[in-house]
Amino acid sequence: MQVTISSKFQVVIPREIRKTFKIQPGEIMEIIPHENRLEFIKVKNINDMRGFLQGIDTTAERDGDRV
Repeated sequence: MQVTISSKFQVVIPREIRKTFKIQPGEIMEIIPHENRLEFIKVKNINDMRGFLQGIDTTAERDGDRV
């Protein structure tokens, strides 16, 4: 899928992508340059993150001298 950069350096995210990733107007995106591409990451409110690690396995093997 291709997009065009406007004269004001704006990009319109195609509807299919907006629907798939549930992107809403006014949301904040972090842009991260990675090798030869840009990655757009939705910035989530910290309150919305509550419980997202629920059920994660927190066990870890430790070396005998690191107990």
